[in-house]
This record gives sequence, structure tokens and C-alpha cells, in this order.
Amino acid sequence: MSGEFTNERFPKSALYAAGALIAISILTVGSIRLGVLPAPETAPQSRERRQVAVQVAREFRFEDRADGALLVTDVAAGRLVFIFPPGSNTGFIRGVMRGMMRERRLKQVDRAGSVTVAQWADGALTLTDTSTGRILELGSFGSTNRAAFAQLLVPYQPGGSGVPDQPIIPKAPVQSSMPFLAAGA
Repeated sequence: MSGEFTNERFPKSALYAAGALIAISILTVGSIRLGVLPAPETAPQSRERRQVAVQVAREFRFEDRADGALLVTDVAAGRLVFIFPPGSNTGFIRGVMRGMMRERRLKQVDRAGSVTVAQWADGALTLTDTSTGRILELGSFGSTNRAAFAQLLVPYQPGGSGVPDQPIIPKAPVQSSMPFLAAGA
């Protein structure tokens, strides 16, 4: 069995094609980095070019409470507006905020700074770290994760109630012993 493939050779044309693909990729990236070729337009640049307006935007500050709850403060109002109880589905929000805190620590900027959540007229939802200038396009993380941040803007939408008098405490999703059936149950 060991002698079956001794006379077989790997096709040289496949090696040449792979080498050409790698060379073209390196040349393209290098040309963009050096400014020879224009860089692809980012989503914020596209919105600016198209003059897409912000429908609603708010600055929030997030913090963990000792019991595991996630607290969301409206910076402009100076008021606690959301309390996500321990065990609620806030994993995406916490993960994004941990990533931003790590970046703030690396850039040695204030870790207590706020973030801006903005809903744009074209349907995009962004999260901007006001301390570092980083912009996250929340739609790129999927509709469920996007909705985690979109719910923060619901009271501020046109026709909404505005700054809540009391913190909103979203209901925790129903836990199922068989998670794959929870959505359809």
C-alpha cells in the first residue's frame, strides 16, 4: 500500500496558481497600505458621504453591581435607566464592554467614560466609545446581539417616553431545560 502513490506528482499548475494568488494578495494589501490604491470605504464613511442622519443617540455608562446585575446610566440625564438583573441575557453587552475596557486600558484612557449608542436613518445601529473613538457596527454581530443594544434606545425613539422615571428592568428570558426548544415552545 505504501507504493501506490510513489509515481504521483503534485500538479505544478496548482502550485503556480496558489503562489500567484498569494502574490496578488500581498501586492494589493501593500498598495492599499502605501496609498497607491484607495482603501475600501468604511460604513461610517459611507454614511457621511450619503449624509445619513442619526435618528436617536444616547450616551450610556455601564457598570456591574456586586450581585451580578448590569446597570446602565443615561449620562445626559444623570439617571439610572436600565437594570439588567443577575442571570438576564446580557452576555453580548458585557462582552462588548469588556473588550472596550481592555482597549481603554491598553490606550491608558479613562475606563469610566461613556459610550454612545446611535440609531441611523439607514437602519444601522452603532456603538461609539467616546474615550477611544472606536466605532462598532452592531448589525454585523447578528440581529439578536444588535437587539441587546437597540433596546436601550426604545424609550428615546420619536414618540417614546423619553428618559424613564424609574429604571427599566427587562424580563429575563424563560429558561428551558432543553434550550433548543425554548424559542419554539
